[in-house]
Amino acid sequence: MISALFCSVFWSLVNTMSIQEFLKIRKGKIKWNKVLEKFSITISYETGTEITPRTVEVADAFGLGIDQTKRFTLYDNVQLEINKDDIVYITGDSGSGKSVLLRWFQKVLGKKAVNIDTIKFPKDKPLIETIGKTTSEGLELLSRVGLNDAFLFLRKYSELSDGQRYRYRLAKLIERKAQFWLMDEFCSTLDRDTAKIVAFNLQKLARKEGRAVLAATTHTDLLGDLNPSVHIHKRFGKEICIVYYTNKPAEECSLVKEMYVAKGTTEDWRKLACFHYRSHRIAAPRNIFCLRRGDELCGVIVYAYPPIACFGRKQVFPKMSVPEMNKKLSVVSRVVVHPKYRTIGLGSKLVRDTLSRAGTQCVELIAVMAKYNPFAEKAGMRKIMEQPPSKQALAIRAVLEQVGFNTQLLGSGKTVLNKLKSLKAADLDRVREAFIHNKQPRFVKYFFARMPYGKTKLYPGKVRAASLEKLAHLIKVCGLLLQTKVYLFWKSEKKGKGC
Repeated sequence: MISALFCSVFWSLVNTMSIQEFLKIRKGKIKWNKVLEKFSITISYETGTEITPRTVEVADAFGLGIDQTKRFTLYDNVQLEINKDDIVYITGDSGSGKSVLLRWFQKVLGKKAVNIDTIKFPKDKPLIETIGKTTSEGLELLSRVGLNDAFLFLRKYSELSDGQRYRYRLAKLIERKAQFWLMDEFCSTLDRDTAKIVAFNLQKLARKEGRAVLAATTHTDLLGDLNPSVHIHKRFGKEICIVYYTNKPAEECSLVKEMYVAKGTTEDWRKLACFHYRSHRIAAPRNIFCLRRGDELCGVIVYAYPPIACFGRKQVFPKMSVPEMNKKLSVVSRVVVHPKYRTIGLGSKLVRDTLSRAGTQCVELIAVMAKYNPFAEKAGMRKIMEQPPSKQALAIRAVLEQVGFNTQLLGSGKTVLNKLKSLKAADLDRVREAFIHNKQPRFVKYFFARMPYGKTKLYPGKVRAASLEKLAHLIKVCGLLLQTKVYLFWKSEKKGKGC
């Protein structure tokens, strides 16, 4: 019992590196052959007893010498082959020496390695302010780790869940550009589903970047999702098992194999609508499909009837009557994936697995997010073009700037309304006239939801009589038209009447 208790205490001390006089490193070194990319590792400790009144009593009761020491070897000239792009999975029980190994790797690799736990960042600023040299770079980095939600871009680190925080730290890790990424207690605080998603995403990102990962954890359930090229399993003492695999990416996250696409309903959309950055309202849908894992709703895609006019369409779709167009063309109205399951390709899966079931031979998609996350292209859709801001919206923005608006906040309803209330009568008239002289179908549609194209003559009067609340909403629509959108197109390869 005493021996077992002593060993337990010892290994706990080793794991936490609480090295005091009674626990001394007698031999500790890692040699790195940069040419052969091999590591030679030897680490051993010598333990003794700190002299206190109680330790003297225990030693006397069991006949132990108070000055006795004992050497424990963790790694005895272990030979490791680790390349600069390997994924190394280090597993073992708590106290077996995983953390010690990572700390010595950090010591020998120096600036070539970065430990995810040492990355510092502001916790009281919106995420988009804390990453990337530019807004575009920040959006790209956050999107790559699954924080590709417009609302998440604006949240602070302290407002994130544990899984989202880990993803954010991965984004900061990519930004640092170190060759070796070190992670102790990898995903140990996350639920196992989230851990598998993070592991899958980590290996995908590291392999794309050409970086090496050394991840240590007590959990052995991440082998398939991390898909390591080197697996080190450390047992107590100097016993160790090392297995080498082909260095290739995992084909898909293990959780995806448990999911299936099924026919969905508007109720399915409503359940996940809060996770979409656009309006929760949708036009009458043509088809809805959902992605399920057991009884859990993982994602939803909504197909709708196409708008009458759309940029990019004339590049791939012939001009035809509205009834014929409705028969041959659908538009992807919404795609949303539950935040828990992002970064494992579910957006692409939803699109890819449902395009042929949309009910038409052709499908189009217009989205701002497609500029930062090419999920639709990965699913087989073809990017046709990007739409620059409309000329009418640009002209209105110029007027808004002249009367004192911060045009980066046009999507903030309260801010816009408060600004309108503070304007002089002359400036308010200038804003109304700007909308009248720069008429755009989306503006007209706001006032005439039904058959707006036959009532454009009434539009000027509607703008002049509009309340400040309605004018604020019109300005928000203008803000949407200032965005750069991507137009994508898909056509069925099955024989039949073409689009």
